[in-house]
Formats: sequence, structure tokens, C-alpha cells
Amino acid sequence: MDLKIVDGDLLDQEVEVIVNPWNRNVIPWWLLLPQGVSGAIKRRAGYSPFRELGKLGVIPLGGAVETSAGRLPFKAIIHVAGISMFWISSEQSIRDSVKNAMAIAETRGYRSIAFPLIGAGTGGGKAKKVIAMMQDELTGIEFEGEVRIVRYVGTTT
Repeated sequence: MDLKIVDGDLLDQEVEVIVNPWNRNVIPWWLLLPQGVSGAIKRRAGYSPFRELGKLGVIPLGGAVETSAGRLPFKAIIHVAGISMFWISSEQSIRDSVKNAMAIAETRGYRSIAFPLIGAGTGGGKAKKVIAMMQDELTGIEFEGEVRIVRYVGTTT
């Protein structure tokens, strides 16, 4: 695995697939006002990935599902349930989200994937701690390709 930590915008990465730090899909997507990464995805991708996501039902905490990328230039979006119903992330939800997103990427044959900081922001995790957990989880995964952890400029440490 070629693991990189980069500063920038997740939606500007030159990768095949991106990860959206979503929620458990318990509340219908159209009732939510997506913030942060999800809000940026909705603005640029349009509604189609979220309509697909809504049809997939409840996602277990730490689980991952795949949808199309809408108007974005990626092959797909992998949505992970990195935060609980109380909008809080945990070490386990972050690690499981990484592991399950990577399992989809491997199964589907993607060669490059970009992650935001899962569980930071809305989930309350501190950027440095989240990066360390994600890096640690990724070191135990076999993947023949590039993995980027994208730290959005302005993310708190």
C-alpha cells in the first residue's frame, strides 16, 4: 500500500473512489442537512448518490456501502457510518469504517482511494488522534494501490 497523508480537499483528489463519512442511515437523507464532507459531496455530486444511499437501509456503526459518484469524476463513493446516532465517533467506529471501506475497495478492484478524517468534525474526534487511528488500522490491511488520508485545510488539531 502506498499511504499518503495530504492537505487539501477530498473532492479534488485524483483517485478512483472517495469515502464519505456518513451516519447510520437511520434518518432519511432528505431530512438531514449534510454538513462538512457530506455537504460538499451533495453540492458537487447532486442528489443521486444520496437517493441510492437511502435505498440501502440502515448501516451498522462502522459499516460501509457503495453508491455511484453522481456528477463527481470518481468511479464510486463509499459511505461509512463513522458516527453513532448521537453524532459521536469512537475508536472502534473509526477503525471499522476504515476496514470496511477498504474491503469494498479491494473487492471492487479499485486502485486508489481517498479518505477524509472519519469521526473528526461532527463526530468530535481530534484530527491528530483520528489520523493516528486510521494510519494504524491501514497498516494491517493488504492493498495494492494508493490510499490517501486527506486533511482538510482548516481542520482543528
